[in-house]
Amino acid sequence: QVQLVESGGGLVQAGGSLRLSCAASGRTFYSMAWFRQAPGKEREFVAAITWSGGTTFYADSVKGRFTISRDSAKNEMALQMNSLKPEDTAVFYCAAAGTYSPFYYMSKWYDYWGQGTQVTVSS
Repeated sequence: QVQLVESGGGLVQAGGSLRLSCAASGRTFYSMAWFRQAPGKEREFVAAITWSGGTTFYADSVKGRFTISRDSAKNEMALQMNSLKPEDTAVFYCAAAGTYSPFYYMSKWYDYWGQGTQVTVSS
């Protein structure tokens, strides 16, 4: 049974940092990603990473502030978030895909999802 479990969310002041983690079990994946959903808004792509080569992709809104990484030995993915802004407030979701697709930024490509972790950035 595939499971994705996020951790590391919380409340932080603007300009601060948080590190999210996603522990995966049950199988290996082609790639993993982070998406987020703010109240009243659609789920949006944040960052993705291929599991074997470690190629990374970022949404323009987080480039230079967020860093995605993976630990293949532990089957874990992380998102280091620096210089956080109030507009980063959202529920962050871990996602995993079993096969390749060029549409890494589209949520419908991902087969598995975590339960989400809340990130709140106060001004």
